[in-house]
Amino acid sequence: MTILITGKTGTVGRNLPAGEGYPSHLYDLRKENDTIELFTHIKPEKVIHLAARVGGLGTHIKYKKDLFYDNMQINMNVIEAARLVNVSRVLSFLSSCIYSDKIEQPYNESDIHTDEPFETMYPYGYAKRMLEVQSRIYYEQYDLKYNCVIPTNIYGIYDDFNLENGHVIGVLIHKTYLAKKLNTDLCVWGDGSQEREFLFTDDVKRLTYWALDNYLDKEPLIFSNNELVSVKKIVEIITSAFDFKGNIIFDTDQPSGQIKRSLDGGKLRKLLPNFKFTPIEEGIYQTIKWFVENYEIKVRKWNVK
Repeated sequence: MTILITGKTGTVGRNLPAGEGYPSHLYDLRKENDTIELFTHIKPEKVIHLAARVGGLGTHIKYKKDLFYDNMQINMNVIEAARLVNVSRVLSFLSSCIYSDKIEQPYNESDIHTDEPFETMYPYGYAKRMLEVQSRIYYEQYDLKYNCVIPTNIYGIYDDFNLENGHVIGVLIHKTYLAKKLNTDLCVWGDGSQEREFLFTDDVKRLTYWALDNYLDKEPLIFSNNELVSVKKIVEIITSAFDFKGNIIFDTDQPSGQIKRSLDGGKLRKLLPNFKFTPIEEGIYQTIKWFVENYEIKVRKWNVK
């Protein structure tokens, strides 16, 4: 069984077994010819489509055009290339950014196209919405099992710790590490009241391979543990793990993003009632352990000041 994993250098991709990945990062998936060349060379039977241009809140604010344009090109090319080489199964990752902050939470699978995505992230959100639309069209017209999953915020091993553009837990871990090392204050964007759900990378890996083989419905599926955690609580867990004793400053002059984002994992629970999610404290401790052990050889290059 040949499985092509696009976006193998991203957080999720790096956590999937290396033997099933291919150097898709050597091909520019924004270019149609590159994408077709990759698929023609590999001839995969299944595809896990993770490739995307992503980033933290700062990236969403600064690079709206790039996030929309690049992701639209990547998705259009990947799905069409899969069809052209007769790939029977494609599982694509969407994002919780697709949802609107104007509708009731928790969001479910039927809310994807309701109202406009959250204002700060609407270019990326619309591009991801169109990936769901394209997958559904191919499912209906060609009877291809192309569908999507929607994970909540992912953190863990190989997270994006980039101080400028990284993910919230990765950035907070990196900031706390440096604040303790340099004996400085820890600055956190917003007042800490923002609430999110977080999925540890090992949980995402297990859910991904289950869905690839077993979830063949046309409709998307949410990956959620239904556990909201505030940024303030995340800061407390991280600073406790580092034994950080310095000042913690919540900077309310900086943007903090959507106040609350909650996804309904009810459908997943019905399908996998016995699935055990990693508790947030344990997941963060494992992430910090990996971060410290790999800082000099893997993480230091992400130290953007």
